[in-house]
Amino acid sequence: MQPQGLEIGAVRFGDGGSPFLSAPRLSEQLGVTQSELAKLIGIARNTLTAKTATRRVDAALSPIVRILAMAAEMAGDENRAVIWFKHQPIPGWAGKTAYDLVGDGKADQVLAYLEAVRSGVYA
Repeated sequence: MQPQGLEIGAVRFGDGGSPFLSAPRLSEQLGVTQSELAKLIGIARNTLTAKTATRRVDAALSPIVRILAMAAEMAGDENRAVIWFKHQPIPGWAGKTAYDLVGDGKADQVLAYLEAVRSGVYA
């Protein structure tokens, strides 16, 4: 069961009445093009907008949305969370940001880091 804050934060990235996440909304929030977002999550740009790939795109976007929701909960602001995601190096990762690590396929490790910070391990 996810904390209530994550569920509410993730709703903002929905696609209207659809139960799936919206790539255009997420790319707008991150301030990146949809091509950059597709590269970040490791799928083709055309797949990002294809109606037949909605579930695949949703699964690929989900870790980023979870990271942003958790970071926004901790920072108290979505804009701060995006700035942290794109620009703040994570300790122990040779100057890499959460954005870099997600691009390297390590979103699970960013989530583990945030969970540790929330628990007070790195505080």
